[in-house]
Amino acid sequence: MTCDGYAPSLGGLTISPAPDLIQLRGREKYLSGEPPHFWTWPVASQGQPCATATDATACQAALEAADPIGGLHYECGPVCSDRFLVTTRGDEVKTYPTLESIQGLLGTVDTQQEAVLLAFAAGNKLSCTELEHGAVKTNEDGTFNVIGTQGSTCGKDTALTQHVVKVFPSGEVREVERYVLKEGDPNCTVGRRPVGLQVADACESTDVLGQYFAEAAHLEAASVHAFLRLREELALHGAGPDLQDAARRSALDEVLHTDVTGRIARRFGATPQRPVVAALPLRPLIDVALDNAVEGCVRETYGALLAHHQALHAQDAEVREAMVRIAADETRHAGLSWDIDQWVRPRLSAPEREALREAQRQAVALLRSQLAVPPDAGLITAAGLPTPEVALSLLDTLEQELWA
Repeated sequence: MTCDGYAPSLGGLTISPAPDLIQLRGREKYLSGEPPHFWTWPVASQGQPCATATDATACQAALEAADPIGGLHYECGPVCSDRFLVTTRGDEVKTYPTLESIQGLLGTVDTQQEAVLLAFAAGNKLSCTELEHGAVKTNEDGTFNVIGTQGSTCGKDTALTQHVVKVFPSGEVREVERYVLKEGDPNCTVGRRPVGLQVADACESTDVLGQYFAEAAHLEAASVHAFLRLREELALHGAGPDLQDAARRSALDEVLHTDVTGRIARRFGATPQRPVVAALPLRPLIDVALDNAVEGCVRETYGALLAHHQALHAQDAEVREAMVRIAADETRHAGLSWDIDQWVRPRLSAPEREALREAQRQAVALLRSQLAVPPDAGLITAAGLPTPEVALSLLDTLEQELWA
């Protein structure tokens, strides 16, 4: 079994007739726009795109514009994301956004990698680095057993579960067993996440503080990518040097935050996961604005207020000291988000500005549902996290002052 990140690689497939290219593409979409704004990027590829096309330019354009109905690994909040397969063969560009369509593409399943691809299409994430998160075995009867995972450990009512599925030569995928590997953290809400951030493997520490700060360090490291990308996109769309420089400084702040939270995580026996972020093309201005409205004006703004609360209430001295610095930096980052929002709105059409308001409204609603879940008692005392009542009160204050 071979992987590209947390997706199966596309070598080892026996497709007839063979396509010039088979590619797994990621897609993220804001549904609040009219029409919805989306962008896609290659996750895994095998072959040469449009190699035998008579009109390679048109073929390549169709590949980049592929936006099928349906998709694999669909998740939706303020931003919706999924995956789909696409092939090029001659001038034909064809998408495969469902398990059934991929079963039809593969035909008889006779290799391990085909079985792995179908297990992925059935909703399982796969890792080639940890056996309990990804493995495949050929059975004597010609079937395959594949191990994968579903879910995540970040957010309300989440859990990471291991799934063992049997894949038949016909392409049928049948679940055999499932286990909960780790319950989710409902308090995983802080930080500016970059577009293209891949789901990380679960932290294996059993210490709740170790888990919390390992996940925090992971998100802080991801924020470095987010701010560096933001700086490039601001430059692309003509923002002034003050906004560009502020984004660059914010990335440097996040490097420090990663070191600090990582050190605390290791103190409690946890090792943070390095973020994996897909390399994507720079986005149109409206997409940058939507991302800033959700990740900056909502998530990061609440995160700054939360950090101040932790700086005041954390009983662990090292945590309290760290949060004092982080709170000051995150407040500045939140201010940058609102500066960008003020800069970008006059450059958008009326429908685009309405899309910003709707995306922000959805982000606040999602955050409210996450904050209603009580954190572990140890996180309230040692890390200074607020109770749901206090957290929702903080959110209400921001909503009245900033989001009304």
